[in-house]
Amino acid sequence: MGKVWLVTGASRGLGREIARAALDAGETVVATARSADAVIDAFGSEHDRLHAIALDITDAEAAHSVAAKTCKRFGAIDVLVNNAGYAELGFFETFTDAAVRRQFEVNLFGTMNVARAVAPHMRERRSGLLVTISSVSGLVSSGGGSVYSASKFAVEGWMEGLAQELAPFGIRSLLVEPGMLRTDFMDGKSASFGSIDIPDYAEASAQYRAFVDAANGNQPGDPKLLAAQIVGLVSQAKTPSRLIFGDDARQWAATKVDQLRQEIAQSVEHV
Repeated sequence: MGKVWLVTGASRGLGREIARAALDAGETVVATARSADAVIDAFGSEHDRLHAIALDITDAEAAHSVAAKTCKRFGAIDVLVNNAGYAELGFFETFTDAAVRRQFEVNLFGTMNVARAVAPHMRERRSGLLVTISSVSGLVSSGGGSVYSASKFAVEGWMEGLAQELAPFGIRSLLVEPGMLRTDFMDGKSASFGSIDIPDYAEASAQYRAFVDAANGNQPGDPKLLAAQIVGLVSQAKTPSRLIFGDDARQWAATKVDQLRQEIAQSVEHV
């Protein structure tokens, strides 16, 4: 049967490609989305090892139920891919408090719900791998991405610590930090934009929205290639703690590291 994977946000985008790559590798995949029908529509009947289940990751009770049912049916969850999420794109002051909180409710607390539901089963078996889909925006923030980056920065900090807490129980962790991927992540199906009209931001907001519209569908990163790399890493005995994917992501991350080195050196000089 191979490994048993639980993948959230599997009806489209990167989640769908990861689920498909795992299936092609002979794995069993429990693929979740808010609608099980959406998963079925995405895959059809092409795989008999695909099992679609509805899951809203913001529902902690539902996450525990899915994890328990998966373990009861298949005996284990070998790999959790915590992928579900979305982006609030735009300038901070243009977002309502509710919109900001919703960003964290899904990207951080929803991801925590699923990990909290799966971790006990992995601890019991002293085995498992948590794959958490973050973003290079969890390492580097920029204007127009402050709210989304804040949620991903939080995911990064949480997972760095959780990985160390779970390691003694034989549970591995992989943080995936892609750059811009050719998915529907930046269109209206996934992304949301600020709703508060502030004249001071009007020109910059228009320019940012034009950038997003132009980038949508033309992103340099290939989600199929990333999915294949993730599946390949899962089979290795030793998994890296991070996978920074895409030339753009590596360049942004390297620039951030260089900037931090300079600021650390400057801090020492001023002591």
